[in-house]
Amino acid sequence: MTGDELCIPIFKRLRQDGTLYPVEESQVQGEPSQDASPIERDTALRIYRTMLFTRVLDERMLAAQRQGRLSFYMQCTGEEATVIGSAAALQDDDMIMAQYREQGALAWRGFSCDEFMNQMFGNERDYGKGRQMPIHYGSRDLHYMTISSPLATQIPQATGYAYGQKLAGKGQCTITIFGEGAASEGDFHAALNMASVHRVPCIFLCRNNGYAISTPSCEQFAADGIAPRAFGYHMQSIRVDGNDVIAVYEATLAARKIAVETHQPVLIEAMTYRLAAHSSSDDPSGYRSKKEEAIWRDKDPILRMRNWLEAQGWWSEEEEKATGDQLRREVLESMKRAEKLAPPALDTLISDVYDTPTPLLTQQLEDVKQHIRKYPHAYPKGAASMGFTSQELEDSRKVYQERHQRVDGGQTS
Repeated sequence: MTGDELCIPIFKRLRQDGTLYPVEESQVQGEPSQDASPIERDTALRIYRTMLFTRVLDERMLAAQRQGRLSFYMQCTGEEATVIGSAAALQDDDMIMAQYREQGALAWRGFSCDEFMNQMFGNERDYGKGRQMPIHYGSRDLHYMTISSPLATQIPQATGYAYGQKLAGKGQCTITIFGEGAASEGDFHAALNMASVHRVPCIFLCRNNGYAISTPSCEQFAADGIAPRAFGYHMQSIRVDGNDVIAVYEATLAARKIAVETHQPVLIEAMTYRLAAHSSSDDPSGYRSKKEEAIWRDKDPILRMRNWLEAQGWWSEEEEKATGDQLRREVLESMKRAEKLAPPALDTLISDVYDTPTPLLTQQLEDVKQHIRKYPHAYPKGAASMGFTSQELEDSRKVYQERHQRVDGGQTS
């Protein structure tokens, strides 16, 4: 048997026009379903508002990055159904170990707009105390593991965490979310193998969004995507339309039931598309066409969900506008508050690891302070935490510029 003979269909529930596929024909074209709503009204509206919030957050924070107010950002745009639909199917105390594009899952759990902003601006209220670059969120209270920068490291960590949940016997599971590019890493294979051998309650959710930075999926693997890999590890698997929030929600519900009740890991492959750039440092025009993007914009998961809500009589044009305006105000006002807060105290740079910092760490911190005292204008946040005033920073800048002008003019300082 070759890989060509193993082709997994895509589970679908919702058409782009907002009508449902019949359950028995969810993998093929069929007549609109007359089934009762697959998601309760309050849950559906909460999912949709979270999707809208995530889209607004992405738009405003990318604009803030372009204005120089934020150093870096990564958007979830186009993948909201995969991220938020899966989070909505979990229990609140299930662990989420995300990659870096899953701010929607954290928003679903209740992470406030101010908490997002405090992390991205690295101010004194940031839980990470300003030590990480933007979008490295985390919340112990919301069972959301802090993002790690190295690709795919969260996948084997999820296996280990889920093994602990199995031993604890409290009926919880872990979901780890990653892109199809991360599925090429060795960590992915080690994690699935160990999860299967030890039968841990873990859901591996792959966002197959078409690109690993600039590398298209067709250049990443020769077989039928990521889902069939589960069979090699004796795991159950499902491929789902990642722009169909109802299908993602139902697939994750089923996966969680298997994971928790039978202690078996499950692999979900969500077929979606990264409408935005890989990050604020990326320019996708160098590797994909506007025509390709336009095709996927017509499959926008938010528009599909809105069409369904309106068909249910649960949403309207007026509510869409009012909610959008309210979310934009909320994000902008929160951003302004976060920008005004002071940075974390410099002394916290070496705290939280040792009860008493080692002599080497203490010396390194003093070296940093001496450097900042010499060039305070180059490190305004660190200098501010050491008590430098705005006038002292400006004076330092002028002294530095005058010194370099004399050097450029052939004089020595």
